[in-house]
Amino acid sequence: MWRLFGLLTLFAFAVSLLVTYWQQILAVALVGFILYKTPTIIRYFLKRRYFASQEFQQYKVALEGITEEHNQIVAYADELLHDDSFILGISDSGRYAHLATSTNTSEYNYRRDRNVATLGAPNVHNCSLQTVRNAEIEPIKYVVKYFDIEVSEDSLARIEKFGENLSRLENAVDNVNQRELAVIQSIDPPSYIKSHFLVEFYQRLGFYLVPIEIPFPSYSFQYVSAGGNSSQQTDIEFKSETIDALTEWMSERIKFRQSVAGQRALMTKKLREYIKERDGHSCQNCGLSTRQEPNLLLEIDHIRPLSKGGMTTVNNLQTLCWRCNRTKSAKWNGEN
Repeated sequence: MWRLFGLLTLFAFAVSLLVTYWQQILAVALVGFILYKTPTIIRYFLKRRYFASQEFQQYKVALEGITEEHNQIVAYADELLHDDSFILGISDSGRYAHLATSTNTSEYNYRRDRNVATLGAPNVHNCSLQTVRNAEIEPIKYVVKYFDIEVSEDSLARIEKFGENLSRLENAVDNVNQRELAVIQSIDPPSYIKSHFLVEFYQRLGFYLVPIEIPFPSYSFQYVSAGGNSSQQTDIEFKSETIDALTEWMSERIKFRQSVAGQRALMTKKLREYIKERDGHSCQNCGLSTRQEPNLLLEIDHIRPLSKGGMTTVNNLQTLCWRCNRTKSAKWNGEN
């Protein structure tokens, strides 16, 4: 009897030791887990505190401002790109190609990939190999000839308008890109935000902009051999330099250089820069200058509109910021 009691007592003691052992193990594990998670917990509360801070709110305000400006430039670019002046000329080659179908009827063993001509595109002229090579040597002459750009005062006026609009768009895009870069570079969150919460940081800022790309008009001369064995193409992209060359080339062929159209041809990128320099890089309407706003977008305006008989001369040109230029009435201020 006493022997059995002793055994039961010993067993109970052993069980109590085991329970205490596992409790200690669990306690140690719990403490270790808490120590392991403590930095995460601390960072979580620091994150919440930072996202409610004045610094973060200032970043949001700055980005909201640049986003609004970006959207204004997008709207401005869309407005310019839908202007008829962005279409300089078209080619009639392949004009009715869509009315026919073409099938490779070669025997199976002789079928192969071949060069295929672009037919029916108004900005692609299908031609001989010699014409493609000549267009590379004299691009302006051949664009005018094969894309039906009339050498006339009316055509020159339209090209001048195209160059002016293109310059505005280039300046607007360059300006907003610089402002966005400056704002982005000024954003410098704490290291723990960069290391652990950078994705959430930008999500909370809500900053995403669709890049603004300038779709410069491009005209192509394309040669594809009858069998499709070879092809060659000359592409002419109409940026500011190309437009200036086109206006100069055309103005030389118009006799009445002192006419309104002849004067329009003088509105080149070089002249625009001269007027800005003359006006001290400041808006002649609101007075803002690049000294006050380094990224201020400036444009050249005809004081007396071309539609009212104005001419592209230094005395009839002034510098305006793009906002003042857009809101300026088409009616000449000097006319009753």
